[in-house]
Amino acid sequence: MYKAASLRTTFAILALACGQAMASPAPYSSLIVFGDSLSDAGQFPDLTGASAGMRFTNRDANGNFAPVSPMILGGKLGVSATDLNPSTSLGVRPDGNNWAVGGYTTQQILDSITGTSRLVIPPGNPGAGTVLRERPGYLANGLRADPNALYYLTGGGNDFLQGLVNSPTDAAAAGARLAASAQALQHGGARYIMVWLLPDLGQTPNFSGTPQQGPLSQLSTVFNQALVSRLATVDAEIIPLNVPVLLREAIASPAQFGLATDQNLIGTCYSGNSCVGNPVYGLNGSNPDPTRLLFNDAVHPTIAGQRLIADYAYSILAAPWELTLLPEIAHASIRAHQDELRNQWQTPWQATGQWQAFVATGAQDLDFDSQRSSASGDGRGYNLTLGGSYRLDDAWRLGLAGGVYRQKLEAGQQDSDYKLDSYLASAFAQFRQDRWWADAALSVGHLDFHDLKRTFALGVNERSEKGDTDGEAWAITSRLGYNLAAEGSTWQLAPFISADYARVKVDGYDEKSGRATALGYDDQERTSRRLGAGLLGSVQVLPSTRLFAEVAREHEFEDDQQDVNIRLTTLPANDFTLTGYTPDSNLTRASLGVVHELTPGVNLRGNYNWRKSDELRQQGVSVALSVDF
Repeated sequence: MYKAASLRTTFAILALACGQAMASPAPYSSLIVFGDSLSDAGQFPDLTGASAGMRFTNRDANGNFAPVSPMILGGKLGVSATDLNPSTSLGVRPDGNNWAVGGYTTQQILDSITGTSRLVIPPGNPGAGTVLRERPGYLANGLRADPNALYYLTGGGNDFLQGLVNSPTDAAAAGARLAASAQALQHGGARYIMVWLLPDLGQTPNFSGTPQQGPLSQLSTVFNQALVSRLATVDAEIIPLNVPVLLREAIASPAQFGLATDQNLIGTCYSGNSCVGNPVYGLNGSNPDPTRLLFNDAVHPTIAGQRLIADYAYSILAAPWELTLLPEIAHASIRAHQDELRNQWQTPWQATGQWQAFVATGAQDLDFDSQRSSASGDGRGYNLTLGGSYRLDDAWRLGLAGGVYRQKLEAGQQDSDYKLDSYLASAFAQFRQDRWWADAALSVGHLDFHDLKRTFALGVNERSEKGDTDGEAWAITSRLGYNLAAEGSTWQLAPFISADYARVKVDGYDEKSGRATALGYDDQERTSRRLGAGLLGSVQVLPSTRLFAEVAREHEFEDDQQDVNIRLTTLPANDFTLTGYTPDSNLTRASLGVVHELTPGVNLRGNYNWRKSDELRQQGVSVALSVDF
């Protein structure tokens, strides 16, 4: 039974990593790891010969070690397996970018960055202190960090286990040393650094239920307080992982994470190495299965714990890939509203001094393709628009319109749901004289983002974090054209130029749960400035029926990559900024419509609208009825 369960686990992890690497955004050039045994990818040789390197987690049915969290995370981010190799292994594999070594203290972690990286047998093992290999540290001899890579940093536990931390002062000093490693990376040019908070050592099989449990839990807290305080001063995007809170949630609600609900998850382990082997799911238990337990040995996680932490890290990195689409769906509402106005402007003008009222309803489809730093998304929406116009004289028609637009966007690998209600109002003017014509509209609106549900994988299950927020929008659209045919002709063809400006603000908000995975977001603003050129044409196919069409090519001047400032709600002072969606520089839009006069002064209109850029497709249909009076 152990072999079957382990094989299932191995194949599931490989399929997950490969599938996500193929489909996910890949914003980082590589993943570069520093730390201790919690992240060691296999620096030491596996003396059994079953694996390319020894890792500090459970073995599978073939005797190979399960991956550690940065290996799983790297697979999700599309980082090559070679990049994730150990940095200083003994020739079994080519050197990679994982500099973490089992047994490293915070000082040794710092040395592996700025001084010398040594593969040294840790205390408590045969040959302790023997250096098996050494090489210059990552930034030694003036080398520079890759600013486009993601750096991953763990450490601190060995300072406790090796007797270097015996007081709050010692714990604070160790936390500050780990932060110094992040500082050194930043000084070397690193921009994105992910840092674990130290797990609660009192809540591990090594110390649970012993007199040391309480003091070690307290000292772990002191370590993390010093670490978080120092990290807040580092001038880089420091992404903290609140691992102690996450593991506390797993222990409190094991069923949510696929862990055993009827076992002591912190007093027992899988391997039985320096701890009490679990009698059911342990290696020598009645139903061996490391995926049901949190700890492999006295202090190291099983594959279940490693995957849980990797998923947690990925959920934070992926959040801006989805959240930066919120301003984009607001812009989509504005564009749909403007399309509705432009289509309505094709209805025959009423007589001078008369009013024309209209009502329109429609539906939209919105598709975002994934980018290097944004997720794919599919949107659906519908709208109701009411308005009216007054004809001042032969040359001018003025009007007002208001619309309600409802959208739902599904984005990301777990189909997160984001909903938006847009309330838009516009004032517009139309001009025509001889063969010249022009139109313009000013729109303002309130945005109600509600039921925002970010969903992500977390262990064997999914988790959702929810929130609500508001926003505002305003926009100007204008066109100037010239009719090639005389007024009264059965056909018209008019080249035109266009100018558009739109600004959307999405207010910041916090996800509500208060859990380790809940995030808070600052305000987002997205401005669009476009110039375009196009053709507008129409033909009278029947005395009461006219077809019209429009095609235009527009250039977007505000095409910088969007970003969002984020924080864990459990660590509100440690914010960081990550990138997301990049607007396209050019888009093509087109529309096709028909206007049919039911009776004099009463017109029925139908339209199809389409726009496309490299990663965005928006289309919609609408019908409208207008009445002159």
